[in-house]
Amino acid sequence: MPTNAVAHADDLSTLEAGLDNLETYRGNRPSWKSSIVKMLSPLIAIAAVLVIWQVIIYLQWKPDWVIPSPHQVFNSLGAQATQGVLYQATFNSIKRAAEGFVIALAVATPIGLALGLNKYLRAIFGPLLTGLQQLPSVAWVPAAIIWFGLSSATIFTVVLLGAVPSIANGLIAGMDQIPPLYLRAGKVLGAHGWTKVRHIVLPAAWPGYLAGMEQGWAFAWRSLMAAELIAITPALGPGLGQMLDQGRQLGDMALVIGSVIVIMAVGVLVDRLVFAPLRTRTLRNRGLTR
Repeated sequence: MPTNAVAHADDLSTLEAGLDNLETYRGNRPSWKSSIVKMLSPLIAIAAVLVIWQVIIYLQWKPDWVIPSPHQVFNSLGAQATQGVLYQATFNSIKRAAEGFVIALAVATPIGLALGLNKYLRAIFGPLLTGLQQLPSVAWVPAAIIWFGLSSATIFTVVLLGAVPSIANGLIAGMDQIPPLYLRAGKVLGAHGWTKVRHIVLPAAWPGYLAGMEQGWAFAWRSLMAAELIAITPALGPGLGQMLDQGRQLGDMALVIGSVIVIMAVGVLVDRLVFAPLRTRTLRNRGLTR
C-alpha cells in the first residue's frame, strides 16, 4: 500500500476514534457524587440558614417577638397543623395557583403566537403586554374586588393578569430566536398554518416558551398571595396568604415567618418537581448538558 494511502487511513482512524470518544463523552451520565451533591445542596443551604438564624437568636440582637427562634416558628406551624389549618390552606393555595396557571397558559399561548407571527399586532399590542408584565399584581386586587366582590373570580383575575403577560412574552422571545432557515425550510416542505406552528414554531421556540412558563408560574404564585392577603372571606376558605395575614393581625411573628417559609417551600418544590426536569430534558435534548 502506498505511503500516502497508509497515512490517509491512519488519519481516518484517528478521526473516527476522536468522534467515538466525543460520542462516549456526550453520552456519559453525571457521577453518583455529583448527583448526591445536587440532592444535598438544598439541605446544606437550609442548614446554613438555620445556623445563622440560631446565632442571631443566641446573640439576642432583637427580642423574640420581633425575630422568633426556629423552635417558636416550628411550634406555631405545628399548632396550625394540629388545627387542620396548615394543610387545608396549603392545599387551597396550590389548587388555586395550579388552576389559574393552566387558564393563563391557555390564554397566553394564542396571544403569544398571534403577536409573534404578526408584526402589526405586535407593534400595536406588544407595549401593552409589556406594561401589564411590569405592573405589580397587587395593583389589580382593589379593582378586581370592585368588579367581582370577595369571590374566587377576584383571585383568578389577579392570577391571570400576573401570569399571562409573562408566558406570552416568553413565547414571543422564543419565536424571535428561531433561525429563519427553519421557517424557510418548513415553507418549502409545505408547512403552513397550524402545521407550521405545531411542528416548527413551537418546538423551535420551546426554550423561551418554557422560560416564560417558569416566570408565569412565579408571577401566578406571587399574585395569588397578594390576592389572598387582601381578599379575605370565610366563603373562600383558608389560604396561605390568609394565614400570613392572620399572623400579622395577631402580632404573631412566629406565624408570619412560618407562613413565609411554607410559601417559599411550595415555590421551590414546584420548581424542583415540575420545571427543573423539563429544563434539564430540554438542555439535554439540545446537546447543552450531559
